[in-house]
Amino acid sequence: MNYDICIVGSGAGASPVAYTLAKAGAKVLVLEKGPWLTEKEFFKDELAISLRDAYNPELTDEQHVIEEEYQNDDGSLYWQGEATSESGWSFWNGNVVGGSSNFMSGYFHRMKPVDFRLRSEFGDIDGANIVDWPISYQELEPYYAMVEQVVGVSGKVIDHPNQEPRSTQDFPYPPLAEHPVSQWIDNGAQSLGFHAMPVPRAVLSQPALGRQSCEYSGYCSSYGCSSGAKGSGRAALLNAAVATGNLTIIANAKVYHLESNNKNQVSAVHYYDQQGRKQSVKATLYVVACQAVETARLLLASKSDYFADGLANNHGQVGKNLVFSAGGTGQGDFYFSELSKQQQNELKQVGPFINRALQDWYQINDKAFDGANNLGKAKGGTIDFLFHQNPIARVQGQQWDDNNELVWGEQLKEKIFQEFTSYKTLRFEVFNDWLPTDDCFVTLDEETTDKWGDPVAKVRIGAHPHDLKVGEYLAAKGTQLLEKLGAKNISTSISSYPPTNLMAGGCRFGDDPETSVLNKYCQAHEVDNLYITDGSFMPTGGSVPYTFTIYANAFRVAEHIKQRWQHVAKTIV
Repeated sequence: MNYDICIVGSGAGASPVAYTLAKAGAKVLVLEKGPWLTEKEFFKDELAISLRDAYNPELTDEQHVIEEEYQNDDGSLYWQGEATSESGWSFWNGNVVGGSSNFMSGYFHRMKPVDFRLRSEFGDIDGANIVDWPISYQELEPYYAMVEQVVGVSGKVIDHPNQEPRSTQDFPYPPLAEHPVSQWIDNGAQSLGFHAMPVPRAVLSQPALGRQSCEYSGYCSSYGCSSGAKGSGRAALLNAAVATGNLTIIANAKVYHLESNNKNQVSAVHYYDQQGRKQSVKATLYVVACQAVETARLLLASKSDYFADGLANNHGQVGKNLVFSAGGTGQGDFYFSELSKQQQNELKQVGPFINRALQDWYQINDKAFDGANNLGKAKGGTIDFLFHQNPIARVQGQQWDDNNELVWGEQLKEKIFQEFTSYKTLRFEVFNDWLPTDDCFVTLDEETTDKWGDPVAKVRIGAHPHDLKVGEYLAAKGTQLLEKLGAKNISTSISSYPPTNLMAGGCRFGDDPETSVLNKYCQAHEVDNLYITDGSFMPTGGSVPYTFTIYANAFRVAEHIKQRWQHVAKTIV
């Protein structure tokens, strides 16, 4: 069967396109490498989810090669790759229908106007490939508002020094129930002159859109949502698209090649079905949204007489300027023995979200900050507060005493008892820009293959030192608040290692084909009927989690594709 639209992938970048085009009447096909799971298959099972990575491939079957920088004895530097089947370091984020959006925390901060003009606002930084976006915040804003309505975002807009412009007065759904510690953060921030703000979440606070509301299990990040409250691409968009009768989803379909012709067009998609048999399908328009690393890998693997170095790669830009999210974490302990009975009871509550963030330093203007331009001015970021609800991870290490000797029996039971009854840890996460550089990119590894015999992606993960300076500056602000709240054992970890659940770039959009893969509508410069709608399009990542912006941009591009499809359909008629 020939389709109007064939989409490779089914996550946050794919589902808005499938939703928009299916509702418009187009015949849409989605090819998803993973299985089609629903709410009944999602459990709060820490062993399966966090320790055994149940929703991702076995690394012996499907892996990556990660290149890190090392130093020789003489001080010289070199890059060395290691297969993730050896390291155990997974770069997968959810190989199921709906993709990694099933397992997100749902922090839905918008990017701000300054994020779209990073180079214009702060200038060049040596060693970084910073560019302005080819679109403005104002062009994307209506689609942020659309996502809030269609996907379902709960929250409350407050006056804030860094509040971005909005076309709607507030979020469509009221805030989720809040943990009592949220008020502690509000009071502590106010006393320091900070501005704590409620965090909008892609989690329904009340039944709506044919979905149930949040059940406050306390398990959200990395876990599938068994109530359907979380705004995954599957629950929020694909279910409705399938109901139109115009969307076909083929699960367990691993796409390995996009065929192209002499008209600079994709002419067919080739994939392995669940039984490992080779299949092909044709469409008029094609969309790739496999998440940044795998999207670049697929294009690079799709070589032909017309694209000898990979599809849409005649200018050598595919895979370049990969970005993650810079920053890290911090934490502090609150000992019950040092708290009042009321404070203890508040701290011990489980379920409601903290839903508090700081964005006072989204733009740093501090002479004490030693940034790249030495002017005390730089793009800053976001600090989000949270609890981790993983008891197995928490108890890890209690089997050893202070002398690193193994303990068991009553001694082990007592240690575990004290671990869970004497204190609780409040954490924060820092999000700031991972600057694109020449040392962060995707290529193919011709020696390491997946279970089908296809070359895997080789990912170099070089970070810019400026990212660490910004992250450490923000972590110090989070530490300051934890100190104000009376936390003990405060520590932070700002790292140049990438958080693998936050990846973008690799097929950046822009006006110049020499330096970008896509135009402003995320259409490949070199391939007329190919669009890329996952986070690959992002030239810079901003200082917030990416999913909200990926959703919004995919809806924007979907409108363009819809108009093009409707024009073609009218021409044929």
